[in-house]
Amino acid sequence: MTEHSIDVPRSYEQDARNRFSGRSGRVHPLGVIPWLLLLVTVLCPGCANKEAGETGPTVTVQAATAEVKQIERKISADAVVYAVSQAALTPKISAPVRKFFVQRGGHVRAGDLLAQLEDQDLAAAVTDNQGAYQQAQAAYESATKGSLPEEMRKAELDTKAAQEAMQVARKLYESQQNLFKQGATARKNVEDANLTYIQARNQYDLARKHLESLQKFGNEQELKAAEGQLTSARGKYEGAQAQLSFAEIRSPIDGVVTDRPLYAGEMAAAGSPLITVMDLSHIVARAHIDQQQAAMLKVGDAASISAPGITDDLPATVTQVSPALDPGSTTVEVWVQAANPRERIRPGASVRITIVAETVPKAVVIPAAAVLTAPSGSTSVMVVDAQNKPQQKSVKLGIRDNDDVQVTEGLQAGERVVTVGAYDLSKEDPDVLEKTKVEIAAPAAPDADKGGD
Repeated sequence: MTEHSIDVPRSYEQDARNRFSGRSGRVHPLGVIPWLLLLVTVLCPGCANKEAGETGPTVTVQAATAEVKQIERKISADAVVYAVSQAALTPKISAPVRKFFVQRGGHVRAGDLLAQLEDQDLAAAVTDNQGAYQQAQAAYESATKGSLPEEMRKAELDTKAAQEAMQVARKLYESQQNLFKQGATARKNVEDANLTYIQARNQYDLARKHLESLQKFGNEQELKAAEGQLTSARGKYEGAQAQLSFAEIRSPIDGVVTDRPLYAGEMAAAGSPLITVMDLSHIVARAHIDQQQAAMLKVGDAASISAPGITDDLPATVTQVSPALDPGSTTVEVWVQAANPRERIRPGASVRITIVAETVPKAVVIPAAAVLTAPSGSTSVMVVDAQNKPQQKSVKLGIRDNDDVQVTEGLQAGERVVTVGAYDLSKEDPDVLEKTKVEIAAPAAPDADKGGD
């Protein structure tokens, strides 16, 4: 190795000696350091730069490992709660309320009597029509078993007698014809017998036609008239009974009385709600969702309902996805139904629904905080290798679920990604980033002041 000689001016050398020894002969603690540094710099001018260039900076970050697990695509929206079924009971008649049998908030069963209207006049109308109906029944029985059958019987007997008389006259005429041929009787007797036979035959024809007329027309028309009167009377009687039943207001469903605007003695108007009953055992949350998101939903999808004051979300199911858009908002109305134990959620409340539109059981999942999004829209992550060297990788994303995101391309399970500090690393010069090492720090502990009691 070649030795290098350095010429130092005597004045500098003398000054150094003076600073080193001092007047008292002791070493000056500071005087020698600048000259030693100067000597090191002069003797090895590239040593400091070489050491700095070989060793890059160390950056402290937080990281997470890409995992394979289930991830769900969820669609959330605000919704309004409705009862699964309800009945606004409106009387069909106008009458004063005689008595109420339920109060607001009372639970009722289907068929229970809820209110009774005044019905004395309706009861009297039922009695009147009942009498008319019974009278029509008697008339019908008389028509079917009375005069008409007797007249029919008489016509049958007359027809039979006329037939027998015709047969006797015909035999007499034939007998006279035989005697005339034998010369045993006069022609006048033959002609008289023939005339008698003709009259008997005509009499039989009239009797037979009368009987046929009674059988064909008389019985049918008489029965129709009697039956028509009976039907009319029965209809009026049943109508009066129906009017009387309208005075009783009964619940068509199981539920809770949510409204009862009148008091006993006040006039109930036909067509105006008197009592409202809602089935609160189940509720339906109706939400308006963007049509692109609604296109991913179908009846039967799993969902949940969250509401203020309710700690646990209610499990629910999509029961309807409207086939048409709302003309005002161009959104799709989606219904989500859930059981409502203890009737905790009331109709009319505002809730938040979450619907699971898609489930990927085995997806590569990383924290969403690790994703870097460029102005162009491309996405990447900062990966830490086994030597704790950072490297930026482009990735393609799939489903986002709260703080998790699915990576469909560019990342393998088990790789570490930077969650805190990735943005600062991405801004480093590539040459500097290549020489940079990271130190993985544990996640910061929650602030004690923000901790729960």
